Amino acid sequence: MPESLPSSTALWGRPRWQRHLMALVACGVTTALTLPLHEWLDPVNTVMLFLLTVVFVATQLGRGPAVLASFFSVALFDFFYVPPRWSFAVSDVQYLLTLLVMLAVALVIGHLTIGLRQRAEQALRVAQQSRALYSLAQTLAGALTTEQVAHASREFVHSQLGARLTLLVPDAQEELHAIEPAHAPTGNTAWLVAKTVYRDQQGVESHQIGSEQDAHVVLPLAGATRARGVLMVSAAGPAGLQLHAQRPLIEAVSSLVAISLERLHFVEVAQRTQLEMSAERLRSSILSALSHDIRTPLTSLYGLADSLRLVQPPLPKAPGEMATAIRDQAMRLHRMVSNLLDMARLQSGLDTGQVRLRLEWQPLEEVIGASIQTLGQSLHQHPVQVDLPDDLPLVSIDAVLMERVFGNLLENASKYAPLGSTIHIGASVQGDVVQIMVSNAGPGFAADSLHKVFGLFERGVQESNVPGVGLGLAICRAIVEAHGGRIEALNPAEGGAQVRFSLPLGSPPTIEPENLSGVGP
Repeated sequence: MPESLPSSTALWGRPRWQRHLMALVACGVTTALTLPLHEWLDPVNTVMLFLLTVVFVATQLGRGPAVLASFFSVALFDFFYVPPRWSFAVSDVQYLLTLLVMLAVALVIGHLTIGLRQRAEQALRVAQQSRALYSLAQTLAGALTTEQVAHASREFVHSQLGARLTLLVPDAQEELHAIEPAHAPTGNTAWLVAKTVYRDQQGVESHQIGSEQDAHVVLPLAGATRARGVLMVSAAGPAGLQLHAQRPLIEAVSSLVAISLERLHFVEVAQRTQLEMSAERLRSSILSALSHDIRTPLTSLYGLADSLRLVQPPLPKAPGEMATAIRDQAMRLHRMVSNLLDMARLQSGLDTGQVRLRLEWQPLEEVIGASIQTLGQSLHQHPVQVDLPDDLPLVSIDAVLMERVFGNLLENASKYAPLGSTIHIGASVQGDVVQIMVSNAGPGFAADSLHKVFGLFERGVQESNVPGVGLGLAICRAIVEAHGGRIEALNPAEGGAQVRFSLPLGSPPTIEPENLSGVGP
């Protein structure tokens, strides 16, 4: 508990009977000092000395001893100084009035002195608590862990309130747990109260929570964005009776703790984000460097293998087939390296917000046709069926990048569709977007991977025997999102797999119909 005024520390802490006895002794000492001077002191001056004694007793010993000193001083003055002396009889009504006024003045002075002392001590306690709160705020501002926050706040509550503090914070599953298990509340009731306060964000004052017969104040730790936990203050005996009066101070502590926990949370988020950004930049740099360094020998390897197929006279059948296989595998590896390089460029552009699109109003059928033609032999075992409405409007896209999207989706579909099955491409206008679907009759996506197939290097369990590095769909997502669209994977009810993405329509220009007859209107 905070210390009181220095002058009262020794005397006010004494038992009641000792303080009353000391009040009587003080009045006796005043009588002993003034009695030899009776012939020279005016009675009014003697009364003033007794009133001064009452003031001294009130400031040093408290209200009860001051009242006792008031009555005892009047009795002593009457016995020793009021005629007839050495008795309690009063010969003159004037002296009776003097005694009554003396008693009234002594009681009023004692009461006012006690009130002034209490206000002074209250002001001292408030000043001490303010300094302690300021020190706590400084300590919490420099705390680096939740354990340090709990320790500093617990020390403050113990020194200022003589109470115990328990700090409960939620984990990833929103379950509360104590920062230090040794200080965790006991009993199911205590945990139930803490969970209720955390859920409802309303403080609770109660007695007999759990197995302890203590007083408790349970407050939520309300942050700016969400609840950060629960603060529980418990005390027994006289300290427990004072908890209600000290609730404003406890609420101030809970605010400081909530701010500190939220600061630590955002510091952790910032550090984790910084690490992720650094790791992503490093990975993009490595991918870009490897892609550039591998492309040159791959181009030479492809050219040499293709030259072997064209030499005259032609190579025998077995060496010719080997040259063709080398050329095809070199081309496949070249496409993988191109995917790596494109993904590194797109990811870097998305991170910096500098993805540059050459947007032009383009008909989707031309972009789809160019993608099918580019794939060539890759689709010779999978016919592609394109169903586009005749009134499909133009879309503002980067034709080169969007051709890459269709190419990756068609190539991905051809890998998993049964030989000879048809790949379907459809489109429709849905409100202010145009929706494009690419479907195949394959086994479909794994049910637990639908939400992550567009991640980098994500391929799923069913794709383990199919060549690829898991970049095709990631590149598609990056390009579609750069255009302001969305992309998703799903398994249609009729079977197979489908990738659906949408592009914003905007305000396409009007296309005037051609005059086929050659005759003017």
